[in-house]
Amino acid sequence: MQLLQETLADWWEVEALYDLCFAPGREALSSYRLRDGVAPVASLCLILRDENGLAAAIRFWPVQVAGAPVLLLGPIAVHPTHQGEGLGGWLMHESLARARAEGWERVLLVGDAPYYGRFGFARLDTVLMPPPTNPARVLGLDLVEGAWDGVSGPVGKAAPHSTSDET
Repeated sequence: MQLLQETLADWWEVEALYDLCFAPGREALSSYRLRDGVAPVASLCLILRDENGLAAAIRFWPVQVAGAPVLLLGPIAVHPTHQGEGLGGWLMHESLARARAEGWERVLLVGDAPYYGRFGFARLDTVLMPPPTNPARVLGLDLVEGAWDGVSGPVGKAAPHSTSDET
């Protein structure tokens, strides 16, 4: 298995994996509105490949809460033929370590607390994703101790001066 940074050449193959793993209409979710017209954080968008092709992928996007820069994690997906092999955990640990090394302070995602809790994510009661997001699924992780302290309010698109690179 090879861990690689996603490139532009991988984009549509990764999109096909997301289509396979998620329900139709995934792009209608509120998190996709925050991604429209915003480049992902290329250095954190990772893929896993084996001899048969794409096995897993993770992407991150810049957003902001009350003017504070935040990483929006997602989607993350593992091909059905590789589920249960720990690939999702591998991508989570590697990408979060890279985010910390790059100086990011906080990460946000919309997901299941029991699954993401094992990576340190906890519910963010004062951070508001655009509707119709279930508030119980809004989770955050401090990459720097106390990074979410005092950061609350609606999640918005990244500032236009974002330093994200295109994949």
